[in-house]
Amino acid sequence: MASYFCLNYYNSTTGFSALHRTAKALISKQSYVFHHNYCCFSSDRAVSSSISTTGKEIRSTDLVALEYADLNLSEKISGEFGHVRIRQHVNPLSSTFRTPVEVPDWNEVYKDPTLPLMVDIGSGSGRFLIWLARRNPDSSNYLGLEIRQKLVKRAEFWVKELALGNIHFLFANVSVSFKQLVSTYPGPLMLVSILCPDPHFKKRHHKRRVVQKPLVDSIIDKLMPGGKVFVQSDVLEVALDMRNQFDVESDVLQHIDTVDPSVLCDNEGWLLNNPMGIRTEREIHAEFEGAKIYRRMYQKQI
Repeated sequence: MASYFCLNYYNSTTGFSALHRTAKALISKQSYVFHHNYCCFSSDRAVSSSISTTGKEIRSTDLVALEYADLNLSEKISGEFGHVRIRQHVNPLSSTFRTPVEVPDWNEVYKDPTLPLMVDIGSGSGRFLIWLARRNPDSSNYLGLEIRQKLVKRAEFWVKELALGNIHFLFANVSVSFKQLVSTYPGPLMLVSILCPDPHFKKRHHKRRVVQKPLVDSIIDKLMPGGKVFVQSDVLEVALDMRNQFDVESDVLQHIDTVDPSVLCDNEGWLLNNPMGIRTEREIHAEFEGAKIYRRMYQKQI
């Protein structure tokens, strides 16, 4: 029996191009037969394309590989760093992760350490940030902070492989090291992203969640005027928790739709489109399984 999956197309230029890349790559595969059924929705003009395949079942991992195919990353090196599950939960309160990371020499890390900086908290495999860095080599620097060391090692291998001078990954617990790291960076902090963080579902483990008041305060304090915070999760409870902690800072942070009325939100205030131009791996897996992605973006008042 043929298997089916759905690709969601958004009306924003960046969102459409990111997903169109995946669809185009799939269509180019000769081992599949495709049948397209298009339908439009008035709310966001999203277009769904149901694609049936024969000969091989499409998996979400295939979509991840296709989404990031233009990076041409060496998958063969994965074995050198061992197998790491992206969704593997880590306890950031463990004594193992309480030592602050050593602040790097930013002049050695970046070709130009004065460029505006984006920090991705919980950068996972790093593909998302690497894609952005490669797309903006001369205008921005990128820093990925990840608590799973094997993922950081592999991401740094890819950075060297691509010879990128505007991106760096650090094995760090942001609850301990974020403030010190961004305080020593020579340039302005323009964007902080927290995308699909570990949910830590049990109530007694909520204190392990990455978005806590001290981190929110540090982000707001170090963010440049006009700088942005982007959060998202496929778990509504986690998304609401992050939203509540940033919404309460309304005297400093404005939700992006109040700054730019052209930004589309649903009736509950969640962004309809991904503003980054490409989906994260977790985002791809979740949407493949039919989950909704809950997004919010904030801008620091100028």
